[in-house]
Amino acid sequence: MKAIEIRNKYLEFFKKHGHVVIPSAPLIPENDPSVLFNTAGMQPLVPYLLGQKHPEGTRLTDYQKCVRTNDIDEVGDNRHLTYFEMLGNWSLGDYFKEESIAMSFEFLTKELGIPVEKIFVTVFAGDEDCMRDELAAECWKKAGILDGHIYYYGKDDNWWIAGEEGPCGPDTEMYYDTGKEPCGPHCEPHCDCGKYVEIWNNVFMEYFKTKEGKYTKLQQRNVDTGLGLERMTMLLQGKETPFDTEIFKPIMDKLEKLQQIDSIESRRIIAEHLRSSMMIISDGGRPSNVDRGYVLRKLIRRMIRHMNKLQIDLNKVEELVELNINTLKEMYPELEKNKNIIKQTIMEEKDKFVKTLNNGEKEFTKAMNKTKQEGKDKIEGAVVFKLYDTFGFPPEITKDLAEENNMKIDMQEFEVLFKKHQEKSRQGSSAKFKGGLAEQNEMTIKYHTATHLLNAALKIVLGKDTHQRGSNITTERMRFDFNCNHKLTDEEKQQIEELVNKWIKDELDVTVQTMKKDDAIKSGAECMFIEKYPEDVTVYTIGTVSKELCGGPHVKNTRELGTFKIKKEESSSAGVRRIKAVLI
Repeated sequence: MKAIEIRNKYLEFFKKHGHVVIPSAPLIPENDPSVLFNTAGMQPLVPYLLGQKHPEGTRLTDYQKCVRTNDIDEVGDNRHLTYFEMLGNWSLGDYFKEESIAMSFEFLTKELGIPVEKIFVTVFAGDEDCMRDELAAECWKKAGILDGHIYYYGKDDNWWIAGEEGPCGPDTEMYYDTGKEPCGPHCEPHCDCGKYVEIWNNVFMEYFKTKEGKYTKLQQRNVDTGLGLERMTMLLQGKETPFDTEIFKPIMDKLEKLQQIDSIESRRIIAEHLRSSMMIISDGGRPSNVDRGYVLRKLIRRMIRHMNKLQIDLNKVEELVELNINTLKEMYPELEKNKNIIKQTIMEEKDKFVKTLNNGEKEFTKAMNKTKQEGKDKIEGAVVFKLYDTFGFPPEITKDLAEENNMKIDMQEFEVLFKKHQEKSRQGSSAKFKGGLAEQNEMTIKYHTATHLLNAALKIVLGKDTHQRGSNITTERMRFDFNCNHKLTDEEKQQIEELVNKWIKDELDVTVQTMKKDDAIKSGAECMFIEKYPEDVTVYTIGTVSKELCGGPHVKNTRELGTFKIKKEESSSAGVRRIKAVLI
């Protein structure tokens, strides 16, 4: 069964069970302050999981495009992916455990045809905070799960929460038995030996954890589920890795023909990073030195690095992009629509990286000569790391150049420094990617409303063709990207500030209504990625100055915002400027 067939079966199944199919949100989130990319199906639905009414009702299903960056350096093995697709279904205060579990079991066994003996499940074991989830276990038995196929695990395995406080609850995970031999007498679903592969996770949001660590029952209980499409495709096709499925096979075969040196790891990295880069660019991402732009730059450059390693002509990148578009266009028609900008962006970044490699070689030569002058034949790991960290020069290329000059490099020292760097990056990513539910608070809601006023002010000062290109919000500040081909003058910044503060002082009401998408656009409402919105949309209006399609939440009146102050204005990428501002 092909990936797109699995996706369609999933959406049709839940549609038959009363769910409305909603479109995937873009990879670049509009309203979630906590992340660079959408990392899970629940993220675009945060306001509705917190109680806001969704225009399409209480039963929803979709496929969500996702990017997770914590494991970029692990890509190349047989399982890690940066970009992936998550299938999901949600109950917003509607059904709960029994119906959710029954539908999951029916879909796996009837729609996908997975033998019941291959399905194992895990549920929450209970602790001093919350009781053992016997109800979920009973629901599984009633659905038809076999005796001995239910396991109980603690909070580390079967509990979900975003951050330290907020909505949370037990989850139940479904595993597929690959048929491999058990690793020992105690081989169970949570074992990482590869016998059992997790395929689906249903989260039952029924508690709220306070800052003090106390758990109370939520008024609105939700179900949030996630099924990884690439993994399910791999298992149903009996493949060892996602790279053996039709999603990747054409590009993997092409790389094998083009390569001069054989490396399955490098081919996987090129194939994965190419797809991820194309999806990010298609959804509006552009390479830069910060945040999501930096992630995209790293993906493209890592891909180019491994093309170099396989001695593939770098001009073949354009051909690889074309092949991938043909392979994936049925699943993602937007790739064909955005073909030119995808090609242009990747080729330009490739050319920049070639220059980086040339500069790195010059720095290497300096470091090598210095080492020789000191009477040594081994280049220090700190030098190798500096070449990597400061100049973007790959350590394997440093190693190759050293060997060509009858020298060695201290890889052991480099690995120590690299691991420290990796850990620091992961800690930073964890802060960024901890999830939206915990970040929706009074201050971020104020900043979210302020972005609408800023957007409106920019249109007056710079022109009506000025549009939002992205935003990022924390409890301390807001950041707003917009199309503009010049640095703002002091006068322009002052005009923008004065407009926003005038509207705050005018105490404008913020109203919300649900309407048809076409009617919202006809009424003058603005939004990013209009094609990604469902037919029924939520429109927020601020007095007579702003009307936008948005998921919310917002303040009730602009007087709640305080005083708006621009702290910095700078370039974000070509043709895009960035404003950092605070409310005081």
